[in-house]
Amino acid sequence: MMKFIVSSSDLNGHLQAISRVINAKNTLPILDSFMFELRDGTLYITGSDGETTMTTQVEVTESAKDGKLAITAKTLLDALREGPDQSLTFEVNEETMEVTVSYLNGHYSLMGQNADVYPMPLGLGDNATQVTIPANVLQKAIGCTLFATASDELRPVMNGIYFDITEQDITFVASDGHKLVRYRSTAAHADEQASFILPKKPAGLVKNLLTKEENDVKVAFNERNCVITVNDFRVICRLIEGKYPNYGNVIPQNNPYILTVDRQTAISSIRRVSIFSSQASSLIKLAVAENKLTLSAQDIDFSTSAQETIDCQYEGAPMSIGFKSSFLLEILNNIDSEMVTFALADFARAGVIEPVTQEETENLLMLLMPMMLNE
Repeated sequence: MMKFIVSSSDLNGHLQAISRVINAKNTLPILDSFMFELRDGTLYITGSDGETTMTTQVEVTESAKDGKLAITAKTLLDALREGPDQSLTFEVNEETMEVTVSYLNGHYSLMGQNADVYPMPLGLGDNATQVTIPANVLQKAIGCTLFATASDELRPVMNGIYFDITEQDITFVASDGHKLVRYRSTAAHADEQASFILPKKPAGLVKNLLTKEENDVKVAFNERNCVITVNDFRVICRLIEGKYPNYGNVIPQNNPYILTVDRQTAISSIRRVSIFSSQASSLIKLAVAENKLTLSAQDIDFSTSAQETIDCQYEGAPMSIGFKSSFLLEILNNIDSEMVTFALADFARAGVIEPVTQEETENLLMLLMPMMLNE
């Protein structure tokens, strides 16, 4: 009989982390379950949606007879959530697949499933490229790019974060055609040039794992798959195939209109003014002249309008440009600098938005396409 004893809080913490990979509805019923494998005194747990797989390992205090089985995720998570921190003894009858979980003042039984049909990802093989990225760099990179990824069935390459790896640095890029984010870090690099597109779901899973992580993250990939190792968790996923667009070509150079503004002040003002914008377009107008930025919006259909003026640093000729307010707020909310600069060329070209203060090893740039002003 397969048997092991494990801490309920330790098990629950690991299960909560990998449960995020499991879809609410799965084409294969077995994917509603975690796969448990006891091997050499260590418990390995796997969750998957068929495209992305997460594995983790949990130390057990006592074990007997190696083996594996699948257990319905929801039932187990709900049971663990209700109990205090204590030792749990799992006993598995491998003939009937009945699982008995005993604890201090009770026990519960549930049915497991044969784990042989659980789909496991293939290995990367010997030709995989490997790169090590500091946890704080990867967390910031995913944190400031993920919101700009697309959900475009016609252009799947836009539905992930592009990792552009060189011998000097790594550049992370995301774009949905309206906005673009480019984050470059010299704190990580590789021995050779390489690139891949990480889908947004595994990117989000990795980001959640990095919140308290301080160690380096190992990233290994080949043409089709990627394995990201964060401490005792592994995220294995299919990469998005295809060629990522040349992001450098869309970033406008020589922007003569440069204004610097307090980020939080701008966010508050945009939130208030955008209430009165057209619901169809969410258009907000930015007009800048002599250290003043005037934000305005109107909805002709409902005869509503608003205008606010805030202080900024600006010494050029007066100019106006229109942006979708929700996109502008997303960009400003994903920059952590107190002050930001807008570098503008004209009303029809993309605006470049950057934090005023950046670390020596990093460079963050965000770009937003303008909207036509009705003037």
